Amino acid sequence: MLKARVITAVVLLAILLPVLFQPSPWPFAWVTVVLMGAAGWEWARLNGLPGAGALAAGVALALACVWTLLIGGLHAPPPWVWSIASLAWVLGGAYALRAGPAGWPRIARGARLALGALLLWGAWLAIVQAKVHGINFLLSLFCLVWMADVAAYFCGRAFGKRKLAPAISPGKSWEGVWGGLAGVILLGFTWVHVIDVNVAVDSPSLFTLLVQRHGWISLLAIVFLTAMSVVGDLFESLVKRAVGAKDSSNLLPGHGGVLDRIDALLPVFPLALALISL
Repeated sequence: MLKARVITAVVLLAILLPVLFQPSPWPFAWVTVVLMGAAGWEWARLNGLPGAGALAAGVALALACVWTLLIGGLHAPPPWVWSIASLAWVLGGAYALRAGPAGWPRIARGARLALGALLLWGAWLAIVQAKVHGINFLLSLFCLVWMADVAAYFCGRAFGKRKLAPAISPGKSWEGVWGGLAGVILLGFTWVHVIDVNVAVDSPSLFTLLVQRHGWISLLAIVFLTAMSVVGDLFESLVKRAVGAKDSSNLLPGHGGVLDRIDALLPVFPLALALISL
């Protein structure tokens, strides 16, 4: 298992790092189209669309992303797009988590498939737009989510006692959430006062933009984004638990599926762009 994880990670880095650091956002955009198509296929399978139907759903989502690129290029969409995506994640996430794994299958399959396609498309559009903003901005968003996850894992292992959502993800604890938040705040402070000041970056980070536009309220924004990264993780766990799946697929040996790797990113990117567009 460890060997498979390492090999998969190396292959993914070999694909993603060159396009990530390309000055042009186009190569990155095309690679993410493929990843979102795979995520769409996984989502369809998890929500009861088997075989060729799930494959068609993944292809349809990828084609929707391609169509978006062809008609709009890399131009920024109007800010209301991010507002709608934010509302969908906040209200939809709260509803889904409240209903729990037992409540998810009660929603009509067509509605579940459509919701997943819209959320994935919106997240893809936000990820591409983050690359348009700049590499430093994009990396700060990725690192926010990764720090929240890593710090939560270690703090939860060391101090976790109170379960966060035992019916959805028994391993998560409130202590882990607070540890993840502390890690993100420390990361943001470092990015604003060290990286963006002393390193020749191509763009301001998310943290610097939030401070410039919202002052001390930026701390609340960071708390909100960290919380929503947890919601994204729990939301995918809820869907998997509802159908008895351990991973979203086996596309990434040792890591599960694409959704397993990007679940916490999905709400954070559109929400971050909504916050900096205010």
